[in-house]
Amino acid sequence: MSFGKIIIALLVFSIIIIIHEFGHFIVAKYNKVGVIEFSLGMGPRLISWGKTESGHKILFFKTSKWLDEHPIFGENTLYSWKLLPFGGSCMMLGEEDMSVEDDRAFGKKSVYARMAIIFAGPFFNFVLAFLLSLIVIGSVGYDPALVSRVAEGSPAEAAGMQVGDTIKEVDGKKIVIDRDLSYQIMFHPFSDREVTITVERNGEEKVLTMLPQQQSVTNTDGTKVTKYRCGFNHGLSERQKVGVWDTIKYSAYEVKFWISTTVQSLGQIIKGNVSKDDISGPVGIVKTMGDSMTQSAKNSKEGEAAKNVALTLINIAILLTANLGVMNLIPIPALDGGRLLFLIIEWIRKKPLPQKFEAYVNAAGFILLMALMVFIMGNDIVNLIPKKK
Repeated sequence: MSFGKIIIALLVFSIIIIIHEFGHFIVAKYNKVGVIEFSLGMGPRLISWGKTESGHKILFFKTSKWLDEHPIFGENTLYSWKLLPFGGSCMMLGEEDMSVEDDRAFGKKSVYARMAIIFAGPFFNFVLAFLLSLIVIGSVGYDPALVSRVAEGSPAEAAGMQVGDTIKEVDGKKIVIDRDLSYQIMFHPFSDREVTITVERNGEEKVLTMLPQQQSVTNTDGTKVTKYRCGFNHGLSERQKVGVWDTIKYSAYEVKFWISTTVQSLGQIIKGNVSKDDISGPVGIVKTMGDSMTQSAKNSKEGEAAKNVALTLINIAILLTANLGVMNLIPIPALDGGRLLFLIIEWIRKKPLPQKFEAYVNAAGFILLMALMVFIMGNDIVNLIPKKK
């Protein structure tokens, strides 16, 4: 993958992360919490800027050690860009030390204010997903679940399904966009029992019942497996443009779709239905983004490559930012969800948990997260190595 594509992918990551941290930052400022440092990235500082206590704006190309030894910013926020382009932080006064005696300290604010500050990061990820969805759907429309082909002699044909039907429900599961249908079939594959599919045809809904047929399917690795098929294809039609209100409606649904899909995917991981090769970390995502840009440009009509590549990147960013929002809300120590859990416990108990206990749990959670990150990145790198046939 070219260096340019890596830079673009890192830029997308950076925007998603900075929006997440900005959520924490803006709600902290609203609640008059002192923000010591707002940074993009992890590791040593590359560039820092801010106002000194005397009000002078300054830009530093200093080491982290120098800045730590010269706390000249007083109550002003230090803004930093750090070496590693993954992650970021909004470091608040008294965030880790509840004993700080300052009205601006995080720990001195009400439990509701602290909950709002912590939740704001993931929430801003969802807001970003919605705004990006407005761009995509406003530009090219949404993807209805239209039937594009019905095989002769198939259960779908016997049930009366026709090309052009819009699928509205599968076994009671509401279908709004084509990906709903794709993921419904992926998470709940057809089996040897009857399937009830509701379709819309010429403004009328029809309920079709069919019994899937067993078929032998060859996987990409050459192995053959038995699957159940109903004998219809979908999702090969172009997107449909809609008006302003429907653009807003489908954009909101896009966010809901990716939140739901992320939660279902986590369920599949917990159940052991997903192998390690199906999980991607930063390296794998960067590669996927590069491959998607290349494929999008290759399949574009003349003069539309730049637009299609941009829309492809935005679609990936929607997936990533919604995914980050959900993952951060998982009640694991060191994540926003873990901190929210502690705050909920504090709200129930009417007093915070012992600070040492919370610190130990968060430290353990951070170590586990770092170990998981190393494992996933290692797995990404292994997957990049061509496999011998």
